[in-house]
Amino acid sequence: MTRFSDRLKILRKEKDLSQQELANIIKISKSSINMYERGEREPSFETMESLADFFNVDMDYLHGRQDIKRKIDITGEFQKQQNLPDNIRPAVKRRYKYLGKVACGEPIFAEEQRETYVDLESDVRADFVLEAKGDSMINARIYDGDIVFIREQPSVEDGEIAVVIIDDEATLKRFYKYDDHISLCAENPKYKPIVIKADEGKNIRIIGKAIGAYIHLN
Repeated sequence: MTRFSDRLKILRKEKDLSQQELANIIKISKSSINMYERGEREPSFETMESLADFFNVDMDYLHGRQDIKRKIDITGEFQKQQNLPDNIRPAVKRRYKYLGKVACGEPIFAEEQRETYVDLESDVRADFVLEAKGDSMINARIYDGDIVFIREQPSVEDGEIAVVIIDDEATLKRFYKYDDHISLCAENPKYKPIVIKADEGKNIRIIGKAIGAYIHLN
């Protein structure tokens, strides 16, 4: 069985990155990367998730427990698998907490249904899922009725797709923060950005980052 240390070194070299460059991306020290690759230490779960997301591989692949690099990205499409025909993809069923619908358009009232769960064939490791409503994110290939996988976190990087609560309403948009305002941008040219100035007194809260989508089939 391939070790984590070997997998990490191979993936890093495939991207032509130095240990320092990878450390800067993951926001850890170069010495940590060096120890990981020498097999002297294994990262925390959070760091392992960051590495899996960056290299776009499954956690079990990174750990060396399997040889399939399966991973679902934000388009909801499986990456090509090692040693499998193009028309075959492995199915993994997981249970996810379902928090209701989130607006891909104008914000809608946020109803958190924390006791509802759904079972989906997916290997995305998410804290909860939401159902997309509307067409504002179609150029990110998120359509009305799609299930969006969310990692719960209070902040995101500029340009990442986030679930944002504005007072008591929720929306799914690309998030940008400026000195005096934030901008929530759609992925559909018919929608203008939602601009919220700092002095408007609105309660703005990020509840998570979109890390995948499960395409809805009619």
